[in-house]
Amino acid sequence: MIIGSRIFDLHIPGCRSLKEKRAVIKSLRERLRTRFNISVAEIEHQNLWQRSTIAIVAVNQSRAYIDGLFDKILTLIELEKRIVIINIETEFL
Repeated sequence: MIIGSRIFDLHIPGCRSLKEKRAVIKSLRERLRTRFNISVAEIEHQNLWQRSTIAIVAVNQSRAYIDGLFDKILTLIELEKRIVIINIETEFL
């Protein structure tokens, strides 16, 4: 069994309040969970207006499958016009 985690450090330049930021992050989390059946959580910067760090975790028998899944997730996040990716970290166990 392979466990893969990917951490996205995000900038949300258009947000003017925590309420607006949380709406953007909640929408992203729900789309990722629904589309890819993965675990998603905001792990840092919960009280900053324009920053967020989200962690995504997937489990499978194949590392290649998880790599492909992470590539699809990256594409979906990159297509979100309200979010800019600052940094990405990936780890496999």
